[in-house]
Amino acid sequence: MKALQEVDPTLPDDLNPEHVWYTSYGSNMHLDRLRFYLQGGRPPGTATVCPGCRDPRMPTRSIPVELRGVVYFATESALWGGGRAFYDPRAEGRVLARAHLVTAGQFSDVAAQEMYREPGTGIDLTDVLTRGTAVLGDGRYETLVCAGQVEGLPLLTFTAPWGLRDVTWNPPSAAYVRYLAAGLLSAEAWDVDAVASYVAACPGAAGHWSEEAIAAMLRD
Repeated sequence: MKALQEVDPTLPDDLNPEHVWYTSYGSNMHLDRLRFYLQGGRPPGTATVCPGCRDPRMPTRSIPVELRGVVYFATESALWGGGRAFYDPRAEGRVLARAHLVTAGQFSDVAAQEMYREPGTGIDLTDVLTRGTAVLGDGRYETLVCAGQVEGLPLLTFTAPWGLRDVTWNPPSAAYVRYLAAGLLSAEAWDVDAVASYVAACPGAAGHWSEEAIAAMLRD
């Protein structure tokens, strides 16, 4: 098993980093899924074509990390069906995640695609790197979060402008749970039982997905 990378919770000093850790807590933890956001194309089983990034290279490294906060499932995904994963950094708990080392431009292009915007224009990271959050719009993934740093580079992700208690939770679909859980398992820091226990306890999944059902997916 891989050791978890220690996360420094302070904000970085460099406000113009060349590289960042794109920190995924949802389906993009799985490199097969992230590949479409980086290189473009239509993911299997979907009608959506991802435009991809200006720089299509895969991450040079991917590391397992644990963040402060809570992942929960809410709204309705047109792609997956069921709830989407969101991150509330202010809630009390821990988040299992996978951080991908990419360029700042790649992060901007992935974020743009998640925001239903056209990639190609760099996002100004000054606010998120100095304040820890930056609201770019009221959409479901239009709030940037800096969750600290690893090796002097910022851990950046995006989530909704609302919090855990502000929306109705919605159970995720089987396809979404499978991708998310498999992405966590592929980080090689947690075993099947740990991943299943974590996902089954996330608000929205809790009471709808059992540890046993998720573990069976991963062992299938």
